[in-house]
Amino acid sequence: MKKLLFILLLPAALLAHLNIAVTYPYIGALTRAVGGDHVTTVVLAKGNWDPHFVVPRPSLIAKMRRADALIMNGGQLEIGWLPPLIRRGNNPKVNPGAPTFLNLAQGIELINKPSEVDRANGDIHPAGNPHFHLDPHNIPLLAKQIALFLASIDAEHKSIYEKNLESFNAEWEKNLARWTRVMAPKQGMKVVQFHDNLAYFNKAYGLINIATIEPLPGIPPSPRHTLDVIGKIRAEHPCCILHDVYHSTKTAEYIRDKTGIRVILMPHDIGALESIDSLTALFDYLTKALTDD
Repeated sequence: MKKLLFILLLPAALLAHLNIAVTYPYIGALTRAVGGDHVTTVVLAKGNWDPHFVVPRPSLIAKMRRADALIMNGGQLEIGWLPPLIRRGNNPKVNPGAPTFLNLAQGIELINKPSEVDRANGDIHPAGNPHFHLDPHNIPLLAKQIALFLASIDAEHKSIYEKNLESFNAEWEKNLARWTRVMAPKQGMKVVQFHDNLAYFNKAYGLINIATIEPLPGIPPSPRHTLDVIGKIRAEHPCCILHDVYHSTKTAEYIRDKTGIRVILMPHDIGALESIDSLTALFDYLTKALTDD
């Protein structure tokens, strides 16, 4: 009874937690690292789902209604599924433009911005490639955005968020140095992808993508395009096909059988594979997968 009375008498600020909805697992990990004990994160999409397509289930709508804030990836990666959730959640705290809404893409320089926007070119993103978190050098920039955001809506704990950010960055810098050493021998290595979701990772470590199995973003491979990819592989001798976990590997396996090229599954987020349980584990896997011969 005394314990209960003590809890009831505690200042509300000490009991309060920010309930932060985030669109993807990597954002949840960063928010927890920076927010510590003062935030609870609710991740809307699972790591092994296609990040472009998430079904707006009733359970997700309920999570949006209860959220104190929303952090999204942006770059139109969520364009097909997040707007219906925001609309049906009917929660002004998660509306774009609200002080409790953060679009991470607005703080990152996106690459591969198309010269023109035309549906004939597939499911392109007008602002540029939205898979920017797969460059590990962007992770501290994203963590800083989140720290500033949390401090803006919870000024009382600003110093805690700043300290947590400093600790996270110090550890991340050690990882960056290690991954740079591991990937240094692979600079200039040619690769093939199914979908160009590794553009930032490839740029960070000097990998050269010579072809995608998709003829255009979001367009399934045709027999003719598949033969073109086989021809490029035979002519340019890339090391491997880097394949996401959420598309079928059937065409990649066919190409492998015709050329002998390796197919490597490359997870894009925490939870994309069972062994990927943290951001560090994600980049440990990605770098090790390309250095294992």
